[in-house]
Amino acid sequence: MPPRRRSASGYRGVRQRPNGGFYAEIRSGDLRLSLGTYDTAHENARAFDAAAWRLGRPRLQMKFPDVHTLQQALDLAPPPRLNSAQDRAEHTALQRRLLVAQEDERVMAEWRRRHPEDVAYEQEYWAGRREEDTRRRREERLDRRCRKALACTQADLVNAGGWSFFTEEDERWFDIWLSTSDDTNDDDDGADDWSD
Repeated sequence: MPPRRRSASGYRGVRQRPNGGFYAEIRSGDLRLSLGTYDTAHENARAFDAAAWRLGRPRLQMKFPDVHTLQQALDLAPPPRLNSAQDRAEHTALQRRLLVAQEDERVMAEWRRRHPEDVAYEQEYWAGRREEDTRRRREERLDRRCRKALACTQADLVNAGGWSFFTEEDERWFDIWLSTSDDTNDDDDGADDWSD
């Protein structure tokens, strides 16, 4: 028989939960004693030893061989985690949100199955919106290029000793620093026109 695989926590029987906490339980026949969730695997293993001592388990089942008495195990074990009314309320609220999200997914799957023509229309609508947004972004980019080219031309004219039809206070001078990037980012909302 192959050797027993050690869990990711480093302690046999101590499992890591998806939320990052560590959980253990003691099983004996039909008895299943949950030790709760702790922040670290070490704390959970100490709690396991204290419970094993109380149940009179053999020392071979203990996680820490340096503990020789029940009192030592109790002294080293972390205090049990107390679930407050606020913890229970938060858990209940999260469970409700999860149930609502699952029901929404189920209803949407059923709606898609019953109304494929509406699904096709919705996909067509969003494809049209994406095309329209891309066209609008390209037009805005072309406008920025024209404005920047005009401002640069006026600056070159002034630098060469000529006259510009821009006044000194004209805001069009700032167009020299407009970004004219060719990137078509779907997330671009055109909010940051001054970055390069």
